[in-house]
Amino acid sequence: MSNLELWNKVEKTPPSHTKAITGKSYQGTSPKPHYLVHKATETFGPCGIGWGFQIVEERIEEGAGGEKMHLARVRVWYEWNGKRGEVEHIGGTQFSGTRSSGKHFTDEDAPKKSVTDALVKALSMIGFAGDIFMGRYDDSKYVNDLKNEDAAADESTVLFLAKARKEIAAFKDVQAMTDWWSSEEQKNARHQHGITQKQLDELKGLLTTQKALIEGKKAA
Repeated sequence: MSNLELWNKVEKTPPSHTKAITGKSYQGTSPKPHYLVHKATETFGPCGIGWGFQIVEERIEEGAGGEKMHLARVRVWYEWNGKRGEVEHIGGTQFSGTRSSGKHFTDEDAPKKSVTDALVKALSMIGFAGDIFMGRYDDSKYVNDLKNEDAAADESTVLFLAKARKEIAAFKDVQAMTDWWSSEEQKNARHQHGITQKQLDELKGLLTTQKALIEGKKAA
């Protein structure tokens, strides 16, 4: 087993799940936090079971000109290959200060932002969004290649759904349809094509409709 097995599994970040960094003295790209939560859940299992985090410490510190910063230290834990791992990081957000207009402000969401910042940074230590933090997103060719992969994946999903709808409509036997849906091949295919819960519910609805049609014909 490679030491980079986990890193390689989670480092790639779809451009559709990134955002431009704003409100900072520098430019760049950051991953959308909830995408990383989704990716961690996909990788380890539900939050609180396969992975999770706790706020170890929070504090407010005073900076230049009376500005105040909220700081949060977060510990992320996870289960991987039968072992438990932990990693910590710190996030920070300006809590109060003065805007360029001269108006004073207090950000009531600063604690939440600091925790999110720390969570993203902690997950990055084990590889999540590694391509962003390693600077690959500065390479336009790399980003364009990812966009092309996204487009190809979307097209593949559309084709898979069309094929599944056609196969469901063609079934004449309820047990055969049930066996097909429950087969490992179909389960793996649905996972491989990234079928969303909404798409899954649609297919389940088609299964229910087709089952009713088959049983109705038999009863007639």
